[in-house]
Amino acid sequence: DLIVHVRDITHPETILQKATVLSVLKNLNLPSHLLDSMVEVHNKVDLIERYKPTEENALAISALHGHGLEELKEEIEKKILTATGKKILTVNVNLEGPQLSWLYKEATVQEVEVMPEDGTARVKVIIGNSAFGRYKNLFPN
Repeated sequence: DLIVHVRDITHPETILQKATVLSVLKNLNLPSHLLDSMVEVHNKVDLIERYKPTEENALAISALHGHGLEELKEEIEKKILTATGKKILTVNVNLEGPQLSWLYKEATVQEVEVMPEDGTARVKVIIGNSAFGRYKNLFPN
């Protein structure tokens, strides 16, 4: 669903390495949308003082120090959701009904926050449009 190209930005041949990787990927006849949505990551930015990517949309990280990893995670999540046609939603469910079980079977449940005072839960899920349509039809409230 997504290509993440991680480069050692301190390597003296980093530009040539990028060109080589792109050439190999193009020769694999991958779908153009996959190449167009590729995430470019510049690693080891901790070794270059005040590093700023010169390439548009490149993310600067230091895997060693954890710098930029949260932004990378968010970008990957956003691109995967776009590529797969899914979205992240929070739905309220009645814990006495079958909704929570249904969501575990048909979606990816990320978080469940139980409200014991009223027997409900807030459920954060990753779900496709068609599955969410089925959910709404089965559980209109």
